[in-house]
Amino acid sequence: MGQMQTLTSADGHTFEVYEAAPPSGDAQRSGSLVVIQEIFGVNAHIREVADGFAAAGYRVLAPALFDRVERGISLGYSGADMMQGVELARGKLKREDALQDLQATIEAAGSQGPVGIVGYCFGGLMSWLAACQLSGLSCAVSYYGGGVAGELGQKPTVPVMFHFAAEDAHISQDDVALVQKAQPESPLFVYPADHGFNCNHRATYDAAASEAALGRTLDFFNDHLN
Repeated sequence: MGQMQTLTSADGHTFEVYEAAPPSGDAQRSGSLVVIQEIFGVNAHIREVADGFAAAGYRVLAPALFDRVERGISLGYSGADMMQGVELARGKLKREDALQDLQATIEAAGSQGPVGIVGYCFGGLMSWLAACQLSGLSCAVSYYGGGVAGELGQKPTVPVMFHFAAEDAHISQDDVALVQKAQPESPLFVYPADHGFNCNHRATYDAAASEAALGRTLDFFNDHLN
């Protein structure tokens, strides 16, 4: 179990961050991770993801990016919650503000070694943008990042890994092909699953795809952070 702490961005905005650390007595890896939320906030699933990476030996920070527009957001996966999440992520939250809060989180994480970043859905896009625009990172992982194909004019400054789903109704295979063409040096994997396959709180959860993607992600972090 992790705990909440408060960070401050360069513009003075304060926001909550869920921090998870390796179990007491376990060896900590040399790097830290930043986990970026879906459109549902730092909810139970994102906290579980952070706890999982902490169990693998990393110190993990998961910033509450929606604190910019509404504090304490922790949504489920029902239709009403999904509509609220979409409104927050695409209508109310300014991308430049989210990136500013991510930069503050990266800097906090960097106090204990190199930093990797991983994001899911909305967070998958933000992870790509962070790899292109922010400083202090060593690598980035993007899970089914909607909108990445529209941001390929930017160039990452660190290694990036991509995970996509073959049956994703939100991200076309044409868009996946565009990402692969633009980033031929980046490992990119497509799983026989649907959007959100990593989330065991969703009907689209796919255990085999989730396990395979996590193994590749941990190997990637091990290569670039340790």
